[in-house]
Amino acid sequence: MMAVSYSLCPQYLRVSSGARLCISSGGYSWDTHKKKTRHLVYASTQKPVKTLCLDSEAQTLLDSVKWDDKGLAVAIAQNVDTGAILMQGFANRDAVLTTISSRKATFYSRSRSMLWTKGETSMNFINIHDIFLDCDRDSIIYLGKPDGPTCHTGSETCYYTSVFDLKEHQQVEGNKLALTTLYSLESTISQRKAELAAEENGKSSWTKRLLKHNDLLCSKIREEAEELCKTLEENEDKSRTASEMADVLYHAMVLLAVKDVKIEDVMQVLRQRFSQSGIEEKRTRIAES
Repeated sequence: MMAVSYSLCPQYLRVSSGARLCISSGGYSWDTHKKKTRHLVYASTQKPVKTLCLDSEAQTLLDSVKWDDKGLAVAIAQNVDTGAILMQGFANRDAVLTTISSRKATFYSRSRSMLWTKGETSMNFINIHDIFLDCDRDSIIYLGKPDGPTCHTGSETCYYTSVFDLKEHQQVEGNKLALTTLYSLESTISQRKAELAAEENGKSSWTKRLLKHNDLLCSKIREEAEELCKTLEENEDKSRTASEMADVLYHAMVLLAVKDVKIEDVMQVLRQRFSQSGIEEKRTRIAES
């Protein structure tokens, strides 16, 4: 998907043109880079009026959004670590500008005719890391990290009803989140772990055996890691490498379950390292040990 991204860092809103909106603790200023600026004033019923300065290229980017006849576009919030779709709402220009400045996912309520920030009541904010426009410029993605459950029902996301489950079983017990492959695997492993307490002596699944025996689990991780390395050393084909990597991932995720560590925690660590060199990161770990 072709997209234009707002890369949100602590001090600057950067667009692909290199234009920047400077955000300081005392308010807003604009680094013009010797380009013409256009001033925008926006307000909500809940927040005082603020003035933002956008250069012509950033303004053009907002102008390119295909707002509907009510000045709205679909806005989708997505978890930056898990990829899960958290919720869908509508945003107008002011909502996007507020999201940029506050770094909290902000939408426009059609029923109340006002801006609202997700979490302003529940405190379960969605902290924005990036904003994307789709290729047709008629929908927006707020890519962020939620502070807690997004749905008012207490569910992690608003998307937990499977149409195919409803079709096949007519009645669905509990909520089934729209999980990606990796998180579906994590969910299954967690379920097997929960079943251990109620399990009587009998034949256990392979996952349950691994969960119960640390020595077996660690030996399998070492074994599968060695097999993965062999695919490189012995120049085996890509399918073999993919298969061995799947084994490594599966066994490693069982270990995470034993340690009560979520794959989302791992993803967050990886994301934090994006702007840090491997050498620098290693030095930091050594210094902290």
